[in-house]
Amino acid sequence: MQHKSLSRKLLTKVLSVYFILTFVVTLGQIVAEYFNTKDHINGELETLQQTFSGSLTRAIWELNTQQAMIIADGLLAIPAIEGIIVRDDSGAVITQLGRYINIQERFSTQLVREGVRLTEQQSGIFGYTFPLIFEFSGRATQVGDVTLFSSRAVVIDRIKVGIYFLVGNAMLKTTFLIILFLMAFRKQLTLPLTELTQQIEDLELDQLDGAKVEIQHDDTSELSVMADAFNRLIGRVQDYKNQLETTQKQLLLSNEKLDQQNLMLEQEVARKTSGLSQAMMDLQQQKQELEVKQQSLREEIERRRHTEGALRGKQTELEKIVDDLKQAQDRLVQSEKMAALGGLVAGITHEVNTPVGIGVTATSFLAEKLQALSVAYADKTLTPKMLEHFIEEASQGTELLQSNLIRASELIASFKQIAVDQTSEAVRTINLADYLHEVIRSLQPNFKKTHHQIEVNCPDNIVLSCPAGAISQIFTNLLMNSLIHGFEDMEDGLVRITVLDEDDNVDIKYSDNGKGLSPDQLEKLFHPFFTTKRDQGGSGLGTHITYNLVRQTLGGSIQVSSEPGKGLHYHICFPKNLKIQS
Repeated sequence: MQHKSLSRKLLTKVLSVYFILTFVVTLGQIVAEYFNTKDHINGELETLQQTFSGSLTRAIWELNTQQAMIIADGLLAIPAIEGIIVRDDSGAVITQLGRYINIQERFSTQLVREGVRLTEQQSGIFGYTFPLIFEFSGRATQVGDVTLFSSRAVVIDRIKVGIYFLVGNAMLKTTFLIILFLMAFRKQLTLPLTELTQQIEDLELDQLDGAKVEIQHDDTSELSVMADAFNRLIGRVQDYKNQLETTQKQLLLSNEKLDQQNLMLEQEVARKTSGLSQAMMDLQQQKQELEVKQQSLREEIERRRHTEGALRGKQTELEKIVDDLKQAQDRLVQSEKMAALGGLVAGITHEVNTPVGIGVTATSFLAEKLQALSVAYADKTLTPKMLEHFIEEASQGTELLQSNLIRASELIASFKQIAVDQTSEAVRTINLADYLHEVIRSLQPNFKKTHHQIEVNCPDNIVLSCPAGAISQIFTNLLMNSLIHGFEDMEDGLVRITVLDEDDNVDIKYSDNGKGLSPDQLEKLFHPFFTTKRDQGGSGLGTHITYNLVRQTLGGSIQVSSEPGKGLHYHICFPKNLKIQS
């Protein structure tokens, strides 16, 4: 297999880097020389302003166009100038010679007020524009301007010799370094590597005694260190070879001892085999006993499977019973709601009867008085005093009729809204203070014959978006529980409802001064079917429904505290706006 020389690869990389650096440096020097020469030519153009501006200004001032063109031809003869444009005070071109660019696109007809350098264009042309100022009697007047043009060709022509010198210098240095690198690499790397490689190839593995490699050209280089390391490796190989021969001899002796041990081991195995046979017989007997126990275990497992099947059947029955109980509970809850609604209807009906009855009586009275007035009028016995008396009685009857009809209308409207809310879970917007008074007004027939008081402290600006029926049902249950259970055997009961506006939530504190609950009763308060009036027809679902309405329907929380003789206290908190889940 042909290998590429290490010295050649290294030399190629070194020279490649040097060529790149030399090319970049030379190119940079040429570019720098170009821009320096260009600046120098721009300086010459600016110097010509001081040399020719006086004579050219006077020629234009005197309107001597021929003289101005002669001066322009003289300027064009200067090697650094490739073109010239002369304009008068109106911006019109007097003469333009040589190579130039159109300055009208940049300056239009405006004259320059001071010297301006024109940047180099794609054609390689650049220039300098300066004004022509004529001074007469201490007054300066601009009579035109002049633009002198030079080009890239002029710059390159000036630096041509320098470019040749730089390129030649770079090529000379590169040639010298190539020769120097070749000689150094050959002496320091190529020849020692060739010699080292040849000595390694001439080594014989069977004749390593006293064998070693040597580098003749340089005893201090890395190749000498490599040769010394290879010589140490040869010494270690020779030592390993001697150790291997010694180990082989020891292995032969160990094999002989191993044969003797094998013979003794065979005798021992024969002796223990007889004992193993006896152990096998014992194991066979134990195996039979184990099989008997396994059979018993299978029977036990089968029996437990039957038992598990029976338990699963019972579990299914229990689950069905639980479902039936849940359905029965739901029906009881609905019945409780309808019973509450029925009680509300009965109370409202009784309450409405009073103003309606008064209204009927007032109507009958007015009808009688009107009949009497008609008879008096027909008999022509109607006097002004009788008419005044009739008007006074009619006004009183009308006021009585109107006040009682308004009272009946309010009761019916309140009952209508509360009844609709209690049978519907629709979300609507309510003013909490107004709605609480409507609920209390609907329950007024139940409190009418008592001295109990209901105190409501609620801001007027709390607006809720929630199932109004839930609010109605909650306060109906709480108020009726206070009336029936808390104020039993009491005459002057007090219910206090305090509502606080807590940003996005409503905080409600409900309390009464009733007889309270014991710790055991308080613990079971929210349990379904718990009641202290079961012997009097209580269902025990009121507080359970309240708890579910607060937690599930309104998405809030409810807490209760009580002590015997210290009343009952509820703390309810729920969001103002219920998020309706689609």
